[in-house]
Amino acid sequence: MSRESEAVTPGGAALPGTLPEALRAELVAFRRDLHMHPELGFQEFRTTAAIKARLEQAGLRPRVLAGGTGLTCDIGEPDPARPMLALRADIDALPIPDTKTGCAYRSTVPDRAHACGHDVHTTVVLGAGLVLADLHAKGLLGRAVRLVFQPAEEVLPGGASDAIGSGALDGVGRIVAVHCDPRVDGGRIGLRQGPITSACDRLEVSLDGAGGHTARPHLTTDLVTAAARVAVDVPALVARRVDARSGLSVTWGRIESGHACNVIPQHAELSGTVRCLDLDAWRAAPDVVHAAIDEVATMHRAKSQINYVRGVPPVVNDPAVTDLLRDAMTARRGAESVEGTEQSLGGEDFSWYLEHVPGAMARLGVRRPGERTVRDLHQGDFDADESAIAVGVELFTATALLDSGR
Repeated sequence: MSRESEAVTPGGAALPGTLPEALRAELVAFRRDLHMHPELGFQEFRTTAAIKARLEQAGLRPRVLAGGTGLTCDIGEPDPARPMLALRADIDALPIPDTKTGCAYRSTVPDRAHACGHDVHTTVVLGAGLVLADLHAKGLLGRAVRLVFQPAEEVLPGGASDAIGSGALDGVGRIVAVHCDPRVDGGRIGLRQGPITSACDRLEVSLDGAGGHTARPHLTTDLVTAAARVAVDVPALVARRVDARSGLSVTWGRIESGHACNVIPQHAELSGTVRCLDLDAWRAAPDVVHAAIDEVATMHRAKSQINYVRGVPPVVNDPAVTDLLRDAMTARRGAESVEGTEQSLGGEDFSWYLEHVPGAMARLGVRRPGERTVRDLHQGDFDADESAIAVGVELFTATALLDSGR
């Protein structure tokens, strides 16, 4: 029995759109090329050009976004009476070194790496677009599908807003995405109705006061102590001023002050993130965090300046679109290929699309068979089981085909 005939709809009908072996190999090579040439947010010119060239080679007409990076591409002619399904990928990399050893396709760019799997996401949507274009040419695609290759997901508040502003959602009724998950085995996806990620904001705090000699701290604003108390006390205060079920948390990533062991400095800085599982608590978070910082700083006679940068709300998966992804994966690889997943404290600007249209994100399993060590996201040694590319492509093509019939 061929793989083509094994893919069936919930009603038992054969479902086209599996991945030809030649295209499978091409997509692995495409992903490796992206992996070797990572680009940061809003700098993805080479990446954009590579995607555009391959889509044009397939006879499609991609449109680069207004900012010069990222693009959209429609498969079929949009029909205002039948809103499109959009497939979204993020295309940027992270500003960290690639620390993989013995890897032929490790990053060639110093201090840049595709350590969050965006090269896989991009390749999956590209591959789905190529397969869907072939199905459209054969008259097997019931309605138009839009590909969205979005820049700058890693840059708060994210490039999704720029893509939306460039018309990425015009004529779109639903949107789906995947995110690599190194804790899920290759060949499987994780799904969850409702919130699947958290809100994430950036927090920067400056503290100022009169410095002096460490022999006379009582005559100074002891900024090192003040910064230490802000670092320790603010997360504790915030946790006691909101419903614990909201998961609102402040976590610091940087604290800096002083240059000499016997000098109390006049300036200190802290920066970190604010994460939240609940949408209403996220909306109230800036006031709660501001008040806690001011209270602690004042107690230590420090003047505080706070830069609270709104990031992204939680990704809240629409139940109907989540069921669509479940049906698509089940049609391709059986019900056992779908597992439940927990809500993550990671942030994702896919959430901004869901402020406009219903949608859902799936966790794409990228753990290699038998691998015990988790190559976690945002780490320099992150890598993915490349068989996940074919899984993602077939998930998205099945999703588009099932959506066409609904």
